Amino acid sequence: MKFVHHPDAALHRPATYFNKGLLRALPEKPERVGALASLIEKRGHALIRPDDYGSAPRAAVHTPAYLAFLETAHARWVAEGDMGEVVLPNVHRMQAAPSYPTSVVGQAGWHMFDTACPIDGNTWTATCAAANAAVHAARLVATGADRAAYALCRPPGHHATRDMAGGFCYLNHVAIAAESVLPTLRAQGRPARVAIIDVDVHHGNGTQDIFYDRDDVFFVSVHGDPAEFYPHMAGYAQERGTGRGEGYTLNLPLPIGSDEATVLATIGTGLADIARFAPEILFVSLGFDTFIGDPLAAFGVTTPGFARMGAMIAATGLPTVLVQEGGYAIDALSANLSSFLDGFEGGFESTAGA
Repeated sequence: MKFVHHPDAALHRPATYFNKGLLRALPEKPERVGALASLIEKRGHALIRPDDYGSAPRAAVHTPAYLAFLETAHARWVAEGDMGEVVLPNVHRMQAAPSYPTSVVGQAGWHMFDTACPIDGNTWTATCAAANAAVHAARLVATGADRAAYALCRPPGHHATRDMAGGFCYLNHVAIAAESVLPTLRAQGRPARVAIIDVDVHHGNGTQDIFYDRDDVFFVSVHGDPAEFYPHMAGYAQERGTGRGEGYTLNLPLPIGSDEATVLATIGTGLADIARFAPEILFVSLGFDTFIGDPLAAFGVTTPGFARMGAMIAATGLPTVLVQEGGYAIDALSANLSSFLDGFEGGFESTAGA
């Protein structure tokens, strides 16, 4: 198993965000990747620095206007004068909005669906580095260099839609990675078909948005019920896809406070559906905010429970790309990743020998 990470992912460091009417400390901190990277190295794995894949993988998923906004927004924001330290919207898209604004303030409202995605001077560099890590991990698996790879991405990505940031996310790393391997599969004469399972406590609304009308990407999300929990407006069970994609989105929302057994059983349900889809590669949006002690958590997964989760995913026997998403109990991140890897690597070795 290979591990991929770019140190530039730590450069993004806004201090605060608005949540429930209050200015709060941002829990999505650079220390998250420090803890995870240290754990990987302690386990004896090298961290591979990804290649720079340029703009093409990002452009295959996100719109040109959105990418231009992310790249230039902070410099334009500062140049306006009398602005805060980070880009945050004070307007949002209006119903049936007919015209794209030219000002950075207007574009912030167009391209940022909440106030949990502040952009600082290094956000673009960091999220591009994370996207490259995800693409690199995906290509290692797609080309047969390894059967599994882990992309240590930060900031996370699964809330980012084709043209909007939100929920600490800017580029959708797992979507970029999944999209990037489809041409490789076609060139190899293999079915261009992949699956994504999102086990973060929050619904992967951005990943769903990107692939909602597709039948070559099967998306499964196990998450807190959006009727009560972020992102509130997506992730309901009736959302099943549209057009050719109808039936290729599976949302499995769970009540807030669901215990470990319930969460793992529901992940098992999602994995069974993925097995029926028979993808060539499985992508995992891996969030550790399902942890019982996470400050944002709504579920009761324990540290030992992550080993069982890892073993379940490995038991599919599919070539697998793990892409790091949330997880904000920094003191517990190392233990939770270590537990997951114990289960996953052990299960993967058993599957390989079968």
